[in-house]
Amino acid sequence: MCGRTACTLAPDEVSRACCYRDRGGQRKQPRWRDGDADKYRPSYNKSPQSMSPVLLSQRHFDKNAPADECVLAVMRWGLVPSWFKENDPSKMHYSTSNCRSENILEKKSYKDPMIKGQRCVILADGFYEWMKQEKGKQPFFIYFPQTQGKKGDQDDPVTSTLNNENSGTACPPEEASPALTKEGEAPGEWTGWRLLTMAGVFDCWTSPVDGEPLYSYSIITVNASPNLQSIHHRMPAILDGEEEVRRWLDFGQVKSLDALKLLQSKNILTFHPVSSLVSNSRNNSPECLQPVDLNGKKEPKSTASSKKMINWLMTGSPSKRKDSDTLQRQKEGESKAKTKRKSAGQLQHWLQGASKKPKTS
Repeated sequence: MCGRTACTLAPDEVSRACCYRDRGGQRKQPRWRDGDADKYRPSYNKSPQSMSPVLLSQRHFDKNAPADECVLAVMRWGLVPSWFKENDPSKMHYSTSNCRSENILEKKSYKDPMIKGQRCVILADGFYEWMKQEKGKQPFFIYFPQTQGKKGDQDDPVTSTLNNENSGTACPPEEASPALTKEGEAPGEWTGWRLLTMAGVFDCWTSPVDGEPLYSYSIITVNASPNLQSIHHRMPAILDGEEEVRRWLDFGQVKSLDALKLLQSKNILTFHPVSSLVSNSRNNSPECLQPVDLNGKKEPKSTASSKKMINWLMTGSPSKRKDSDTLQRQKEGESKAKTKRKSAGQLQHWLQGASKKPKTS
């Protein structure tokens, strides 16, 4: 199963991390669905019923959109079927946070969305799982291996996500925005944390009270891979690489039965033990991801990927804090700029603008 995830990238970073190639070979950066970027909240500890970022085909919202166009949206974790009769989603008496791939076409809650092609990709830094022990349970954080690659690698370290020196090296907002405004093409490769891409199905329930639509999803699970079986017997269905993501989302060309073939147990993830702090969903801090040593030593035994995790937590501020600080600095800068413009003449203002260094691509 999968009952807890983490997604700590800021909204613009999530978009940059999901760059993809269209059928013409051009790199595209998916936009957020209108208003959804503001609804998304980065978190070290996401639980069912929280709102999470998902990637899906734009055709679900616009039938005239190109078949290969993707969009980012925020959806509630825990699928609420479109036919649910109550006036409050919390009144559901069964859990839909996960659905088993083996019987996805047997249960109406999942069969209907699957047949309709309502497939999505749930995005996360990784997910948490608990290993049963004699005394309680030990949580682990599970994610894609993060390798020290060169610019352009998909598996670059997480440190580049939050380290000011590296975070702007690929697909930065100031470089991506002009191209995206005109053609939607992203000029660079993301070199930050490789997001985990989990297969899911979604549905849209309309509130009988106010008529507001609620989009929600379930994470599809499969048998655990050999290296995860000691932790738990189930795991999310992982889509490994751009091609698998494309096929899962392309409900027009890839029919349901063919898409289901992508849901395989893949022995490709890595993990490290974390503190029991994560067991309480109210705890939302970097300590939730911090590797711990199960033998009680002062220094935990580190793998290549967990070293990058430690470096990330030690050298960079959280994405959400960085994003907030950036917005605050922008507001302060705008306020100061307005004050200066009031006191400066038109010629002085022009000279100040002309003296700015041009942007480099």
